[in-house]
Amino acid sequence: MALRVWVWFAVSALWVGLGGAQQSEIVDRIVAVVNSDIITLYDLNRAFRPYEANIKALQYPADKERQTLFQVRSDVLNQLIDSQLADQQTKQAQISVSQKEIDTTIERMKEARSFTDEQLREGLAAQGITMEEYRKEIESQILRTKLVNREVKSKIVITKDDIKGYYESHQEKYAGDKKYYLWNIYIKASPVDKDRALQAMMGVESRLKRGVAFETLVDELNAASSSIQGTDLGLYRREELSEELREVVTILKPGSFSDILDTSFGYQIIFVQNIQDTAAKPLEAVEAEIQQLLYDEFVDNKYQDWLEELRSRSHIRIIN
Repeated sequence: MALRVWVWFAVSALWVGLGGAQQSEIVDRIVAVVNSDIITLYDLNRAFRPYEANIKALQYPADKERQTLFQVRSDVLNQLIDSQLADQQTKQAQISVSQKEIDTTIERMKEARSFTDEQLREGLAAQGITMEEYRKEIESQILRTKLVNREVKSKIVITKDDIKGYYESHQEKYAGDKKYYLWNIYIKASPVDKDRALQAMMGVESRLKRGVAFETLVDELNAASSSIQGTDLGLYRREELSEELREVVTILKPGSFSDILDTSFGYQIIFVQNIQDTAAKPLEAVEAEIQQLLYDEFVDNKYQDWLEELRSRSHIRIIN
């Protein structure tokens, strides 16, 4: 789990209802014991619900969806255990948060998202969350941030040698580079209609070879709501492209397009609108960037080590 402390805005909170008029069901139970504290089924369901909705929206095959839901639910439970351990440590260390700090965090969030106070309250109400519950969640997040600063961040030192070593071992990142401004025209093809899709793309290819501008053809196809569509993909470095596109793109000149490509995405024609060359970056120009990258990496690693050590001396029991 990469360490990034975020203030959660969308926290789903939905009580499990009673089923049947004649017989009541258990609406909550303990799913984990963490030292002297517990995590309930309600806690787990509330934290898991946003992930569940996203996974189901991907429309995986039934088996893959079931496996993914199971794995993510397990990951969420482990995250809740880690959060519980962190909360226990904040209490033990007597770390506190003032109401002013909570107010400041809320105001920053509202400013970043251009929310009014009324819009924030409406958004929370739509999720079934009261302002009091929201403030409590923010308080927990700030407490964990302070704990991380105390237990992890304050013990990290990045040296000049660390920065230089990273720079020298990542020359491909800081050397002169090329970026390709790409467009594509594509059609998704199932095994059943693959031949028909290829014929349609051959018609597009023919028009391009006759001199129709790629951008113009994209606009025309999109406006016609055709099964063939086009996209302004934007700038990409070679290593950011899929393997199947890298070799194709690097041999194309500005203003040229590829043959019809049979890719995992479907049939595509790639167009390189232009190529931008960037100059190499000296160490002095990227020193601050590298320092932050190393700092984040060290924090993540140290935090994981700290959590593992904390887990090893804690009583944790997961109840299936």
